[in-house]
Amino acid sequence: MSRAFVFPGQGAQTIGMGQALAEAYPAAKAVFDEVDEALGEPLSALIWEGDQETLTLTQNAQPALMATSLAAMRALEAEGVTIGAASCVAGHSLGEYSALAAAGSLSVADAARLLRTRGQAMQSAVPVGEGAMAALLGLDFAAVQAVAKEAAQGEVCQAANDNDPAQVVVSGHRAAVERAMEIAKGRGAKRAVMLPVSAPFHCTLMQPAAEVMRDALAQVEIAPPAVPLVANVLSEAVSDPDRIRALLVEQVTGAVRWRESVLWMSGQGVVEAWEIGAGKALSGMIRRIDRGMACRAVGTPEDVAAAASAFHG
Repeated sequence: MSRAFVFPGQGAQTIGMGQALAEAYPAAKAVFDEVDEALGEPLSALIWEGDQETLTLTQNAQPALMATSLAAMRALEAEGVTIGAASCVAGHSLGEYSALAAAGSLSVADAARLLRTRGQAMQSAVPVGEGAMAALLGLDFAAVQAVAKEAAQGEVCQAANDNDPAQVVVSGHRAAVERAMEIAKGRGAKRAVMLPVSAPFHCTLMQPAAEVMRDALAQVEIAPPAVPLVANVLSEAVSDPDRIRALLVEQVTGAVRWRESVLWMSGQGVVEAWEIGAGKALSGMIRRIDRGMACRAVGTPEDVAAAASAFHG
């Protein structure tokens, strides 16, 4: 049976995530220790005992979510489920770094440092308050692209995340995003919701951050992943390290083509997706994209035990 391991993106972070894994599995605890050491600060203390607002800061949320995903992966490995149990990996935005670390393409330490840099660069690319993102519910990607184009009026407004058939996120200048919300409602959107993010990700306003990541990624070793990565901006599989490096730069300003990525995996025979790490947001999206694909969240010791039992069963 063909399965994909998928890794969550920003928004899934919660205080306490991964703590039970770290207590139950020494290999999971080692991931958090490695991330703390790589960043030169006790990020694990913030994840487990800090406040939600500080954890949600982009520069903290990104390495924290990666650490939690990798802790879950190490726990699975301790139960005899290796990366080879998947035919491919995919991640939502920052989740691509988690996917690459899980597949042995990036070291955990490099992934943590890259995500800290990425978070800081994305945060500083646009002054706080100037940019925004909004989820438009009930319109497909093509409809939202048309809405964004009309709303731009000389500013930036782009369809940034094609999450599932009825949820597309727009990103850009705040005023343009607000215009897009109104236009979308007039075109039959069920809801338009401003997202609680601190910067307008995945649009051309992120170009300064893309340049920072180009420099950062040039200095890091990327190995061929043990299983292919279904890349956000391509929505198909890649394994060549130089191609992966270029796509990670492109991903900063490019759209997250999650719906197309899931459809591509389904077309390749993937019938089951394991969401490795915090939350169940991707599982919800996947069910709305392909009702036939089974989903399993793997974020707690109980989840790991159930997944391992099903795998070995």
